Amino acid sequence: MSKTSVIGILAVVVVIICAFFPWAAIESRHLVFTGLNTTGSSYGEPGKLNIFLGVAAALIFLSKNKWVARMNLFVAGFLLAWTFRNMLLFSRCEAGICPQTGIALYVSVAAAAVVFVCVLFTRTRP
Repeated sequence: MSKTSVIGILAVVVVIICAFFPWAAIESRHLVFTGLNTTGSSYGEPGKLNIFLGVAAALIFLSKNKWVARMNLFVAGFLLAWTFRNMLLFSRCEAGICPQTGIALYVSVAAAAVVFVCVLFTRTRP
């Protein structure tokens, strides 16, 4: 297994762990949102898709098949787009109420970007 695959798998683990930490907090309403607990909002549970895409990307990193590795480009790209969408969703102001964003939200986006870069630089054997 290459170094980029190992780094990619570690970045996937970081994305999954960040889904359990606070992403945003609205102190005026005493609400704290994580990727899996958004009680009091209409955000849904975006952390579940982060976890699913992260597990899929990690499993594809472990595969040595050339075509399966090419599929990881789509999975990692979708993971990066989804985490970026979560960052925009959880950090925006609504009706004059601006949430305090947690560091886990930004770490999740950075780790998803690392996963995507690792997919780009992973070499597969023919």
